[in-house]
Amino acid sequence: MFTGLPSHQLTVPALPILLPLGVLLMALSAVLLRRRGTLTAARLGTAWFAGWYLVAVIGATLLPLHLAWGERAGPADLFRIILVPLTTMRVDDFVLNIAMTLPLAALVHLVAGVRDRRRVVLIAFLLSTAIEVTQAVLVVTLHGNRWADVNDLIANTAGAWLGHALYWGAMGS
Repeated sequence: MFTGLPSHQLTVPALPILLPLGVLLMALSAVLLRRRGTLTAARLGTAWFAGWYLVAVIGATLLPLHLAWGERAGPADLFRIILVPLTTMRVDDFVLNIAMTLPLAALVHLVAGVRDRRRVVLIAFLLSTAIEVTQAVLVVTLHGNRWADVNDLIANTAGAWLGHALYWGAMGS
């Protein structure tokens, strides 16, 4: 399942992680809805969509992941950690990060009943913070190949805010 075999390197591939995770989330959601006595086709479809959305976010932000450690790995690529907003922003990435979190408001409402814009934005901010901190820790400790970028945090939060406005606008609220 894991490749990149020299003892100081490891590549964590996407599909062998993401596909089983998606299937596991599908099964788990079916079991939980059935145990609660709330299993309907609409609820199951929504839970499955939310699970695959989570899988897609993990895939887009963390995988595949190339790691290295030990003396041969060299110094950490600290340039991969961007803490100053807007100065090195790539517009395409910013727009994609907004798009990635547009569905979040609808999903947290449909799955968890969250309607309040502040809570949706807070959830997006905390989710994005967790992703960016994970990426930064991996860069510093295991020479991860991802970028930790404050611009992603801003874009993800803005995407959730915009998604909330679009969702509730479409719902007539």
